[in-house]
Amino acid sequence: MTLSRRAAIGLGVGAAGAAVVGGGLGRQWWLDREPASPPVTDAEGRVLWRNWSGIASSYPAVRAAPDSEAALAELARATPAPIRPVGAGHSFTSLVPTSGTLLSLDGLHGLAGHDAATHQASVWAGTRLGDLGPALVGIGQEMLSLPDINKQSLGGAIGTGTHGTGVGYQAIHGSVKAFRLVTSQGEVLECSPERNAEVFAAARVGLGAFGIITQVTLQNRALTRVHKRVYVEPLERVAAEWAALSKGHDKVEFFAFPFSGLAAVIVTDQTDAPIRPRGPDQDTDTLLSFKRLRDFLGPLPGLRRRITHALMADLPAEESVDDSWKLLSNERPVRFNEMEFHLPREQQMAALREVMDVIERGHNDVFFPIEIRTIAPDDAWLSPFYGRESGSLAVHAYYKDDYRRLFAAVEPVLRRHGGRPHWGKLHTLKARDLAPLYPRWKDAMEVRRTLDPDGRFLNAHLRELFIDG
Repeated sequence: MTLSRRAAIGLGVGAAGAAVVGGGLGRQWWLDREPASPPVTDAEGRVLWRNWSGIASSYPAVRAAPDSEAALAELARATPAPIRPVGAGHSFTSLVPTSGTLLSLDGLHGLAGHDAATHQASVWAGTRLGDLGPALVGIGQEMLSLPDINKQSLGGAIGTGTHGTGVGYQAIHGSVKAFRLVTSQGEVLECSPERNAEVFAAARVGLGAFGIITQVTLQNRALTRVHKRVYVEPLERVAAEWAALSKGHDKVEFFAFPFSGLAAVIVTDQTDAPIRPRGPDQDTDTLLSFKRLRDFLGPLPGLRRRITHALMADLPAEESVDDSWKLLSNERPVRFNEMEFHLPREQQMAALREVMDVIERGHNDVFFPIEIRTIAPDDAWLSPFYGRESGSLAVHAYYKDDYRRLFAAVEPVLRRHGGRPHWGKLHTLKARDLAPLYPRWKDAMEVRRTLDPDGRFLNAHLRELFIDG
């Protein structure tokens, strides 16, 4: 009987736990305490909003969920500011919190039209990516690329530069051929390379600060079947072969596991092979097994490394074949906080080695893997991938752990290697830091001021990013 990754790690955790159970249980209790939660309502009776990980929150005076573009345009003119759009709340930064109006686009969802000849589809921006896959199947299309998690709204994913992986694949906004934008004056603009071209370039990755994108025309492709393979390799081997590995597959990424010397590589390639659906999710159980190893052996990183390496190094590959949209995204129910920077691709592996060194020298509490992906360049002015081949590096911290010390140690490494931060993930950069990273920064800021001269779409976080920081 093949020993699964989940079972293998579970056995190791059990053995390790038995060896140190006396002191480990008290430590585990402390690590598993729930973070404090803000009150459900404030002194004025306004109801709490929190993001997915729980670290960003506010008490909006108004909550609105318009079911038409006309209703949204009226709100943009008249509702209390700051007006902040919200999707699934999967951004870790404070893009959404507002004391003014929290604007849900859930009422604007689904397909608005499509063109079978060009494989284009017009989609309402409130549509969740997980719902869009099946909807596109009905018209014989699929998105070119998908992120690791598919819970986000389409508008939120585009507005923050959300991406998948693959040397030849742009982030999701790279597939946008046109969009409709509601301004702070309630005007509806049609934006494309031919109409309102500067708005199209500036607001495509716009963080909801230029206006509210209501509908998007996506360039898709015909349904594609892929073969997905997940296998474990020594991290140094994967890092040394990363350039060739990236070019040798349609899509590839890997997860580097601290305190193990190992990486899980995920490759997907197009195929005509018969469907072989992926089995039950093992990622969550595997992650929680790594957590238990951390809980019991955190103060003993050498032993933790030997046990993990012994159990993981020779595990068989996991393989599946199915429609692309079914295999590219995953369920990630374990909450976390995340920092991700996008580096010049030639700097990616050097940055990874430094980040791993930082973690393994001084952060024994880390058990989430580091995620490594590649993204093709595009021409959106505020895209982290503007004008350059990029490699992303994402560091995660369990939502019950204090992420601040870890991220404070990692961020200087990523900045030193020329990284641009993911707009929806944690970082400390302000306007003065961001402006030099984006060649069209001043142009984008001028477009924003023209569209929203009174700053009705700017909360405190966005003012630091674009004006005051």
